[in-house]
Amino acid sequence: MATIGFEEKLWQAADKLRNNMNPSEYQHVVLGLIFLKYVSDTFNERYVELLADDPEFAEDRDEYISEGVFWVPEHARWSYISDHSKQPEIGQIVDQALDSIEKENDSLRGVLPKNYSRPELDKRILGEIIDLFTNINVGGEDARDKDVLGRVYEYFLGKFGANEGGEFYTPKSVVKLMVEMIQPYKGKVYDPACGSGGMFVQSYKFVKEHSGNTFDISVYGQEWNPTTWKLAKMNLAIRGIENNLGAKNADTFGEDLHPTLKADYVLANPPFNDSDWGGALLENDARWKWGVPPAGNANYAWLSHMVDKLNQNGIAATVLANGSLSSNTSNEGVIRQNMITADLVDCIVALPDKLFYSTGIPVCIWIMNRNKSHKGKTLFIDGRKLGTMVTRRLRELTDEEIRKIADTYINYKNDENYEDIQGFCKVASLDEIREHDYILTPGRYVGIEEADDDGEPFEEKMERLIQQLAQQFQKSKELEDEIRKQLGGIGYEF
Repeated sequence: MATIGFEEKLWQAADKLRNNMNPSEYQHVVLGLIFLKYVSDTFNERYVELLADDPEFAEDRDEYISEGVFWVPEHARWSYISDHSKQPEIGQIVDQALDSIEKENDSLRGVLPKNYSRPELDKRILGEIIDLFTNINVGGEDARDKDVLGRVYEYFLGKFGANEGGEFYTPKSVVKLMVEMIQPYKGKVYDPACGSGGMFVQSYKFVKEHSGNTFDISVYGQEWNPTTWKLAKMNLAIRGIENNLGAKNADTFGEDLHPTLKADYVLANPPFNDSDWGGALLENDARWKWGVPPAGNANYAWLSHMVDKLNQNGIAATVLANGSLSSNTSNEGVIRQNMITADLVDCIVALPDKLFYSTGIPVCIWIMNRNKSHKGKTLFIDGRKLGTMVTRRLRELTDEEIRKIADTYINYKNDENYEDIQGFCKVASLDEIREHDYILTPGRYVGIEEADDDGEPFEEKMERLIQQLAQQFQKSKELEDEIRKQLGGIGYEF
């Protein structure tokens, strides 16, 4: 997972905290320090520029804010913190630094983790981690271009996801696939279950890689978990991504923080098969235009909410459990049929298992489109055989596989160089989907991959295989007789 070269050493340092506190807590110690290092370093770069230009403006707050740089008071700068890393009151110094940064920057208010002075956090270990972070070289244009601190932050999020359940982190290869498929070049991007903000980060990367203007996209999101909401705010701040994640954490279903939003793109990885989403209290909600989702499973509540958020040309990509493709319990089949009949389902992608840290189940991607290029048709892609195992429990899609799936959908949508490939992709009409009782499992449509034709006539192949089988039977009989003979020699008969 390392992308720069020194992340593994930092992870080993952070891993020291495992013996010092609850695993669910130490991740925030590390991520908070990474954020503090980043804002301090970006401030220092601007400080050096101003000092060389006109020292009188080096401490002028407006000279930083106008350039999109967070204002960092003197006692919150990393040089001050590093100088005091061996002091017993270092935890209090870090808390005061984070508190003062919040007070000076409205967009960070209530976001930063100010709990480094608590007794259970070993101050010696805290000082050691500060010393390690001090040695990260992030100065100069080259480091900024590589997004060094942002990538370290992303690396840590992924590692914490792999080690602590991954409830707030969507694997990078899955996010990249979704972004590459719907291509959010320009407009409003919305994630109703934004976790740590990975969808937004990847969207910005996509725009930059395709020579677009990141000022052309606006980010809107919502997250119910208060700690994860803070992580998202910090993650986006590190990348300089302007965002509207609401003024607080909140439940998307019970308290929609963006009630009037109509987005160009929706990207989401909501909780799979969530049974505790408050559906019983929302039976008459205006979002349920295709049927009332069951109180025991939120899959179709998420789909309905996302489609409701799209503008008339909007497109959504979301990850769901495979059960969403075929379940007919508690009104799910009715909602799926109504969505298909309304011509909203543009593409379904079946993915392999073991892609997620938190579950090994195979999942799928739904592409919902308010303005489909091909009316009355849906593209099915079966990617279950793709992916490479990077650990015993985790699989990743390669860049080539991501490109293969994304290009298949883009070519289909643009009517360029697309063709059905048996065992991989197939365009199905509404009539065909109706014949399958509105079940959307790609395997039903793409068929089985054709075996390579070796050119050997069938009769000759069968004769050769039968002779080979007869030889194997004969060898088996000889081995059985030899075993009986040997056992008999030592007094055992059967």
